[in-house]
Amino acid sequence: AVLIAMSLVVLDAGMANVALPTMARALHATPARAVLVLTAYQTALVMALLPGAALGEWLGYRRVFAAGVVLFTAASGLCAVSPTLPLLVAARFLQGLGGAGVMALGVALLRAAVPRRMLGAAIGWNALTVALSSAASPALGSLILATLGWPWLYLVNLPLGALALLAARALPPAGGTAPRLDVLSAGLNGAAFASLVLGAELLPRAPLAAALLLATAALALAALVRRELPKAAPLIPLDLLRQRSFRLAVLASICCFTGQTAGLVALPFYLQHGFGLSPLVAGLYLTPWPLSVAAAATFTGRLADRVSTAWLCALGGTALALGLAAAALWPLHGDPRLLIAFAIVCGLGFGLFQVPNNRTLFLAAPRERSGAAGGMQGAARLTGQTAGAVLMTLLFTLASVDAAPRIGLGIGAVFTLAAALVSASRGPARPR
Repeated sequence: AVLIAMSLVVLDAGMANVALPTMARALHATPARAVLVLTAYQTALVMALLPGAALGEWLGYRRVFAAGVVLFTAASGLCAVSPTLPLLVAARFLQGLGGAGVMALGVALLRAAVPRRMLGAAIGWNALTVALSSAASPALGSLILATLGWPWLYLVNLPLGALALLAARALPPAGGTAPRLDVLSAGLNGAAFASLVLGAELLPRAPLAAALLLATAALALAALVRRELPKAAPLIPLDLLRQRSFRLAVLASICCFTGQTAGLVALPFYLQHGFGLSPLVAGLYLTPWPLSVAAAATFTGRLADRVSTAWLCALGGTALALGLAAAALWPLHGDPRLLIAFAIVCGLGFGLFQVPNNRTLFLAAPRERSGAAGGMQGAARLTGQTAGAVLMTLLFTLASVDAAPRIGLGIGAVFTLAAALVSASRGPARPR
């Protein structure tokens, strides 16, 4: 149930990226307006992660997870029949709300479904599913576009969603012990994260509007923290963030995703503008990255149940930093095929980091707060991804298209090395 739903969400996001130009032409929209298809989904996702986790702790993980699958699948049908861009954007927003329920509670349900000694392996399977779905989504999306048309990108979600919903009946009825969701806090959370995402995206081209949105995000977040601080189970998991291991795992995750996203955005430009490769060849050069993440996840999950997760995360972050740094320093007159090796090192490093870091994050939380831990994990990932994308946007604004990718790869290496150092500071204690 969890793995099918995760693959559903990840495949949909990857295929939508590929289809943007086609959808823009079909709906008579400019490329700039077509990007709203991605922005609406991302905004809804980041707005709903923490409230979705809180709903799971109140109503039960399985119930809210299943509701997320239903909403995501129904919204996919609406996307397929949308005759105009505004309706498609609205349907994508609903998809994001459903996807948040899946992403916030998926690993919490894995924790409820498997023994503690097998949690690392279960998280490894989850990481493997996400990595393979990420690797397959561009090719699968292109194939569907070439043979069936863009509405089928969303129609293929219907049978997968039905299968995930059917399998969800076997999930354990965990959660359901927390107090009722605070609607005002959920509203403040939505305002804070929506303003943050939109402000970050507007920063390079409309700095004044971006500054106003970022100020709004800061005020809403401050009000939310003040309201939630006295609560035993706050919407923003302040109780969990007081624990050093949880706090460091969240910080390391943000740093690692910032560096990885900067690298993934920079490399296509680096390969095409720096080495003169075609888009198709550049895509083939990048494919080993997610495949290496998948390969690492197959053994790291079991390893994380036996070896110190702090050192595994430190090793993974260091490998990712070395791969990004090597790509940044490789001379443009050198053999570009060596960049495939650097991409493999990056993928292995990220796979080695992600699984034990997520295991640490979840086991640092009491079982009844697994939903909040899942929401915080998703929020950390999206924060890092947004920061990495904004970083590259600023670099492309301030530097030439030839220089910006190399600078971005170098900065990405610094962030991932910071993730390794933060992880190492947790100490060498073996997992219990």
